[in-house]
Amino acid sequence: MAAIQEITATNLDSVLNNPKPVLVDFWAPWCGPCRMVSPVVNEVATDMADVIAVAKCNVDENEELALKYGVMSIPTLIIFRDGAEVGRLVGALPKEKLVEEIKRTI
Repeated sequence: MAAIQEITATNLDSVLNNPKPVLVDFWAPWCGPCRMVSPVVNEVATDMADVIAVAKCNVDENEELALKYGVMSIPTLIIFRDGAEVGRLVGALPKEKLVEEIKRTI
């Protein structure tokens, strides 16, 4: 499985300044839909490791980041390229939909 980084306020800039686009999963451990989408994100991290980096941000531990990026409900998946948001998906979704959005934005 590809490495999935955990985002915090301390390492946010270094994670987003990846030469590849970065998919960030904003989630919380108590969130049922987050637990449903987590295996999908893990699969994408492995299957698409050559084209995209994947990170996760626990919104309970990083409320300031959730506010900064306007995360109003979880799971929220945001795709960043060169540090800027280029795509956003909210809610549990099938792998095909996530892969489609990644391909559209990269």
